[in-house]
Amino acid sequence: MTTATLAPRTGSSRRLTGTGALLRFNLRRDRVVIPAWVAVTALLVLSLPGSLKSVYSTPAERADLARQMLTNSSLRATYGPVFSDSLGGLTAWRIGGYAAVLAGIMSLIVVVRHTRDEEESGRQELVSSAMVGRRAPLTAALLTAFVANLALALLITAGMAGQGAAGALALGLGIGGVGMVFATLAAIVAQFTDSGRLAKGLTGGLLGAAFVLRAVGDSASSDASSPLTWLSPIGWLENLRPYASERWWVLALFAAAACVQGLLAYELAGRRDVGMSFLPARPGPARGRLGTAGALAWRLQRGAVLGWSLGFLAAGVAFGGITKGAADLVGDNAKTREIIERMGGHAGIEDAFLATMVGMFGMLAALYTVSSVLRLHGEETGGRAEPILANAVGRLRWAAGHLTIAFAGAAWIMLLSGLGLTLGYGAEPGPILTACLVQLPAVWTLGALAVLLHGLSPRLSPASWAAAGLALLLGWIGPALNLPQAVLDLSPFGHLPKLPGGEVTWAPPAVLMAITAALVATGLTGLRRRDLTT
Repeated sequence: MTTATLAPRTGSSRRLTGTGALLRFNLRRDRVVIPAWVAVTALLVLSLPGSLKSVYSTPAERADLARQMLTNSSLRATYGPVFSDSLGGLTAWRIGGYAAVLAGIMSLIVVVRHTRDEEESGRQELVSSAMVGRRAPLTAALLTAFVANLALALLITAGMAGQGAAGALALGLGIGGVGMVFATLAAIVAQFTDSGRLAKGLTGGLLGAAFVLRAVGDSASSDASSPLTWLSPIGWLENLRPYASERWWVLALFAAAACVQGLLAYELAGRRDVGMSFLPARPGPARGRLGTAGALAWRLQRGAVLGWSLGFLAAGVAFGGITKGAADLVGDNAKTREIIERMGGHAGIEDAFLATMVGMFGMLAALYTVSSVLRLHGEETGGRAEPILANAVGRLRWAAGHLTIAFAGAAWIMLLSGLGLTLGYGAEPGPILTACLVQLPAVWTLGALAVLLHGLSPRLSPASWAAAGLALLLGWIGPALNLPQAVLDLSPFGHLPKLPGGEVTWAPPAVLMAITAALVATGLTGLRRRDLTT
């Protein structure tokens, strides 16, 4: 009888014990969020060639569009330079950068959710008490992000292959590469912060900075050769040049950045205890301005309000600056004019373009409002609401603090977007600011829906994102796809007057305000009567 001798496991293998089980668990937890995010992002890319073909039906029209883009620095800052006038090349120009931003947001959310969020809630400590290696949670989180970005890259490659296999592969890998760069960056940021929300905010700020670097670099150069463009991973996607003599060596930049950042995240994770961070929060107790539930809500959300405010103001200035070139962008193309008029109304082309931009700001403001409302969900499920409500603080007063920031914050950032559009366009502020404020009833309706769903059950809260995403999708690509008005009216934004330039009708906003009040009242009633979820 022989005795088998088992070789001892190395230290590195022990540190990765349980990675496979955690990866399967992460994918199961995100079985709805990741497929939905990947599908929406891929749909935005794959729907564009057909839209472009319907608008610019001949090669001559597409070549003329490419020439106009190269000579307009404001439009280059917004969309980037054009390297090819083919349908694939124009798709990469028009949507590639924005799809990369969506991939980056998805990736940072996934990584923070499965690292810092788990530590903050205390679940990671329970998991680590089992046979789980020290590096396994971080490895599983990064692998989850890799699976999501790989799925996105494969969908884009398969869907765009009809425009050229090499260009489709370059576009898919480039967008997925941007996602992995920000996934590993989020893993680093999560080591320094003590809360998942702060980690997401800081990484999102770095993503915004990368977009700004790309925009400033492209405004100064027509071929993406500016050093500022090369400092941005989004600029690397441009310089990969899908559908325009692809530069495959640029993919090495994505791989190198992801590997270096991943190794740094592993090194940092090994130098701290579970639940701790390199930049711990200052100790309490809360006094003075933090003595009320509303003040605490403001302290928790002020960073997000500041970030959205700066973003809306800067974007307003940028889009206001290109409005005067809207007529040049449209030219004599009747189909492009039709799409802009469907989105912004039948007034002059500049007013229609402004109305389109105002509508887009409104739909983005709805994302802020839903995020701010769902801070209630995070506080409740994270166990932080219960100690507050155990004192002389009622549920309605606790919720009112967060809802005030959500709804008033939406009004504030819409005002800033109007101010930015006014400064960039150089027009009288009255009509543009009025147009921005008219978006608020629809913005608040989606926020009120989030209040209702959370009030009825925290399990329903994620559906708020689906509603906001549907409104964004209908408003963004619905007019380009010439969807019926009945479908566009599924979004509350479909009922608002097209301002500036359109006829002011107050009945639809008033109805939306009434719906908002009813949804908020019902949601707060449910929150008051149900048990807290921990």
